[in-house]
Amino acid sequence: MGTDRDRGYLPIRDYAAIGDGRTVALIGSDGAVDWLCLPDLDSPSVFGALLDTDRGGRFTLAPTVPYEVRRRYVPHTNILETTFTTSGGSVRVTDALTLPGGELSPYRELARRIDVVAGTVPMEWRVEPRFQYGSETASFTVRGGVPVAASGRDALAVLSWEAGTTTVDTTGVGARFVAQSGCSSMLVMSVAHLEPLVFPTRADVEDRLAGTARRWEAWSESRAYDGAWRDAVLRSALALKLLVFAPSGAIAAAPTTSLPEQLGGTRNWDYRFSWPRDSAFTLRALLSLGCAPEARAFFFWLLHASQLTHPHLHVLYRLNGRVEADERELPLAGYHDSTPVRVGNGAAEQLQLDVYGEMLAAAALYARFAGGLDRDHGRRLAEVANLVCELWREPDAGIWEVRSEPAHFTQSKMMCAVALDHAVQLAESGHLPNRDVARWQRESASVRKYVETNCFSEEKQAYARIAGEDEVDASLLLAVVHGYDRADSPRLVGTVDAVRRELADGPLVRRYLGGDGLPGEDGAFLACSFWMVEALARQGRVGEATTMMGELVELANDVGLYAEEIDPTTGDYLGNFPQGLSHLALVNAAVTLEEAAE
Repeated sequence: MGTDRDRGYLPIRDYAAIGDGRTVALIGSDGAVDWLCLPDLDSPSVFGALLDTDRGGRFTLAPTVPYEVRRRYVPHTNILETTFTTSGGSVRVTDALTLPGGELSPYRELARRIDVVAGTVPMEWRVEPRFQYGSETASFTVRGGVPVAASGRDALAVLSWEAGTTTVDTTGVGARFVAQSGCSSMLVMSVAHLEPLVFPTRADVEDRLAGTARRWEAWSESRAYDGAWRDAVLRSALALKLLVFAPSGAIAAAPTTSLPEQLGGTRNWDYRFSWPRDSAFTLRALLSLGCAPEARAFFFWLLHASQLTHPHLHVLYRLNGRVEADERELPLAGYHDSTPVRVGNGAAEQLQLDVYGEMLAAAALYARFAGGLDRDHGRRLAEVANLVCELWREPDAGIWEVRSEPAHFTQSKMMCAVALDHAVQLAESGHLPNRDVARWQRESASVRKYVETNCFSEEKQAYARIAGEDEVDASLLLAVVHGYDRADSPRLVGTVDAVRRELADGPLVRRYLGGDGLPGEDGAFLACSFWMVEALARQGRVGEATTMMGELVELANDVGLYAEEIDPTTGDYLGNFPQGLSHLALVNAAVTLEEAAE
């Protein structure tokens, strides 16, 4: 049968993502485009049924009779194929946000081709745009026989070929038709923003669709990893490429907002920003995959964005590099009644000390890759290191952006030491001014003395989440990943064992168990699970790491994507989707495991 919706919502794992380097659409296993922001990934939604099935708007396309469904990406691309099989036949729907070619093309273009595989299949489609997160119903007109929906500065045209007689009403556009053997139908949504609409011909759309496939395939063929987890790594690489905002080089954490960490709960956040905290993970993954242009663009975006707040680093930046991220709530029902639905992110104003370690670690990676750093960049990074000397004693919100009172989080302190160590190494290599090296060495030693004296639990024989306490935290796995100490040092081995003992449920690892200023609880954090794989591999525990990696790879959805979290009890996906950090952690774990095995 067709995919069942519960009160109008699909499970998060039932979505696939397509994109064009500027925005991303989520398409359900029943053929519905339930999420699409236009013109950009961080713009307001036009299709937002993901967060309000009644008011959000969507683009549906499916058989009108019972069906079974299977999906895949066209190999080595981000083009989705969904095959619907009914008692009378089967059709294959190919979905893509096309990549612009040299000819005049729409500002954004969603192409949906319907090819009959066998028999005949009765089909129905309907486009119901709801601009500005569902707050504005479009005005519909017909121009030259083409239905057009407009609102303010935005407009979209719906073109169809061999897809029935279109009807237009006050809420949408749609048609019914019978897909017959030997026929191919096409639906296209052409989008304009502050410019005239383009009505493409079918031939132009077909050419762009074919060109889009070729460009994705060429990009995939250039990826460097060829290890045991190649399929999972390549799909993760393609998922990450979807999150690259081509105009700036920024990489979004996810293309969605407010998918809940607990169904019906309040842990619903906007992830359509780029986090400097993820910069070292990002550069390491991109460079391991042979994505030099993306690595270079991201590093220069990071330096540009952070210049606006230099030497302080914001927790997150907009994809265009700006810092505005005011958090507000939308009057939407929320995914499965999970409210509030938020846009913007209040964590932007928090102090998070670990971000400085990530920034300097990223700079060290880039310097090794590029053979050096620009002199001005070196000067600025030295000033960042000097700021770390002043800030490390402060309590902060920690890597998990808790909304309780700031505390002395162990991982934050460790990353301050990592930041200063990298600054020293970069200066000794001639990439940073060396006049403050003695200060950085002195302060790094002070940070480490603080950590070793105040942040180690004798009871757990592990580093603690917060100074003076005993609870562990999965972020402490990053002490192994980022080289705070030798990976096989007794205290780090004990910490990995304690995290596994207290926070793991099979291959899944929770972040922590203590309070964070919010009601409810979240699921197991997939990035932490892959961090555990990497930590085990770095400690020489390759067999354990390999077993765990195999179990985690099996937890991807049917098209190879991951959300932020998984409920260990039900297996349900939780949090924003697809989640960049989950895929970054998978890539880095796979590469590290391959190196350790060799």
